[in-house]
Amino acid sequence: MSNVTLIDFWAAWCGPCKVMHPIVEELEKEYSGKLTVTKYDVDDPANQSVVQKYEVMAMPTYFIEKDGEVVQQFVGAQSKKTLADAIDKVLS
Repeated sequence: MSNVTLIDFWAAWCGPCKVMHPIVEELEKEYSGKLTVTKYDVDDPANQSVVQKYEVMAMPTYFIEKDGEVVQQFVGAQSKKTLADAIDKVLS
């Protein structure tokens, strides 16, 4: 089985991030055991190397990785269906 991860870059001051938080939480529950969700607060100094590695310039930004390789990227608020469809495609 492949390793699929949804990476969520967010910030406390980001309005769209606040809108997306419950959607990401729902996806994390619905895909439990099939998907790992990793969240990075872009304002946390401990996360700066990761923010730079992924060249994150706007929040929220989402990456879907399969076996460590980025296969999809989304910038800005997305519908739950958009993210779920992308996750399903990677999982299939």
